Order: sequence, then structure tokens, then C-alpha cells
Amino acid sequence: MPSIDYTLLNRQLEALLDTRDWLTNSAQTCAFIQQEIADLNWVGFYLQRQPEMLGLGPFQGKPACHPIPFSKGVCGAAARQQRTQRVDDVHAVADHIACDAESRSELVIPIIIDGYLWGVLDLDSPLPARFTLNDQVGIEALVATFQRQTDLH
Repeated sequence: MPSIDYTLLNRQLEALLDTRDWLTNSAQTCAFIQQEIADLNWVGFYLQRQPEMLGLGPFQGKPACHPIPFSKGVCGAAARQQRTQRVDDVHAVADHIACDAESRSELVIPIIIDGYLWGVLDLDSPLPARFTLNDQVGIEALVATFQRQTDLH
């Protein structure tokens, strides 16, 4: 798999996000990541709309699970722990929520605003161990750009 130039992707995303509107920027971010990063079968946001629960937001891919409690799955763990989750084999996670049986690996980045969980960005791949540490750092940087360019308050 060729190396991804996340610095370039970050500049491109920054230019793409030309509004402060969270809905537009969320949709654009998902479409951009799905288009630019290989071997993904789902990219989307889950938003915290009620306590201890994530609700489906803008995404690219097959229809998704909704809602997701903080107590379940990789997205729930990212929300609960407020830490990025990088999972090489989702089938090895006891409480994994299988929205798409083809997904094998997952990367979930929490989005924290002033100490409060706004939501998470979830990336799924049909390949086992798809996400490297370099991917994690690169996607976290894209999320930071999304946060800077978007009014999430």
C-alpha cells in the first residue's frame, strides 16, 4: 500500500472546508476521506446528542447502526475513554457492533470540545490491520483541521 501524504491531505481538507457550518463540514470531511484514502468501506460521524449515547451523523458507506451506547463497541469505547481506538481485528472485540459484516478493522477518533465529547469520526476497512500508527496520526490531524474550521459550539 503506497504511503499517504497526510500533510497534503490536510491542506486540501482545510481548503475544502470553506464554511463554519458543522453539518456541511462533516459531510465534506466524510466524502473527502472516503475519496482520498484507499481500502475504506465506511467513514462517518457519530454525535453525542444525549447522555452516554452516540447518534448517527453524516457518513459515506452502507446504512449504519444507530444509536450506539457508550458501553458498546469501538465507537462507544472511543466516546467513553475519550481516546482514539485503533483495532486491527474488530471480530476480536467482544462487544463489537457489526453494522457491516465486511468490516475487519476500525479507527475511531473522539472529537472533544472544551472537555466535552461532541462526537467521534469512525473509519472502517474490509482489510484486517488496515490502520497503521501513521494513519492514526494523519487522521487525527485531519480531525484537528475539521475542528479548527468548524463551529462545534
